[in-house]
Amino acid sequence: MALRIVFCGTPTFAVPSLGHLIQDRAFKVEAVITQPDRPRGRGREITASPVKEAAVEAGIQVYQPEKIKSYEAYEFLTELRADAVVMIAYGQIISQKLIDLPRLGWVNLHASLLPKYRGAAPINWAIINGEHVTGLTTMQIDSGLDTGPILMQQEMKIGMNETAPELTKRLADVGAPLVARTLRALDAGEIKPKPQNDSHASYARSLEKEDGRIDWSMDARTIHRRIRGLQPWPGAFTTFRGKTCHIWGEPAPGSSHALAPGTIFVESGRCCTACGERTALHLEFFQLEGRKRITAQEFLNGARLATGEFFSS
Repeated sequence: MALRIVFCGTPTFAVPSLGHLIQDRAFKVEAVITQPDRPRGRGREITASPVKEAAVEAGIQVYQPEKIKSYEAYEFLTELRADAVVMIAYGQIISQKLIDLPRLGWVNLHASLLPKYRGAAPINWAIINGEHVTGLTTMQIDSGLDTGPILMQQEMKIGMNETAPELTKRLADVGAPLVARTLRALDAGEIKPKPQNDSHASYARSLEKEDGRIDWSMDARTIHRRIRGLQPWPGAFTTFRGKTCHIWGEPAPGSSHALAPGTIFVESGRCCTACGERTALHLEFFQLEGRKRITAQEFLNGARLATGEFFSS
């Protein structure tokens, strides 16, 4: 008999796992719980979550409580009599009363090798902090923040130039079958949940806009990691002639200079910016506030730089 599943999630990262469970005959997705439709994008139009869109397309019942701790949500889940609830980046803390409802508990897919990088932005901070390896963890939900017992884990290498959106997609795709394997093993009694070692824990807090402001006293590799890890929001930005501009670039190999950090210069025909420790960043793209993104060469052609001009932190 197929396992009765309630799927609880919100962003694009959760969609591959939902699709995998829908297609796998070992499971029957009875309902999807996701966040209410909210204003999104520049136009602030009321928009459904990616998980809701996928559920509607598949003809699955969707429930969108403002607060999942409500009595109505408890009644909804009680009536479904699910064997397990799968939760992926839903966005709310689950009460113990809800955790106790399904016989196999709540299974969460988290985009790190717990207990490292608990919290809202594990993919971004793994890149920013220069990790070479990250991965996925399935865990049982408890009343804490990503603190529940570990069920399964899978390591993945981080590419040297991989951005947060690129790594997010890879992790989401690999995570989908991992969730299914975890549910099967739980149902068969083949997993012994492993408590997390809290002494090894680290926290990946939510990103803030100011995280994107470039400190040019950092070396070029550190800045490059921030450019990759802070996509798509808030992006890596600086100030040029009093205006905010987003930049994209990569370390300039073998560069050595005696310029102040942030100074813009040309090296081997390429636009560069002086960084800390006598390193430099090859500027690839540039986007001034209110303008479209342009190449570094277009920036050089249009800016008519004076000697010694710089980006300020």
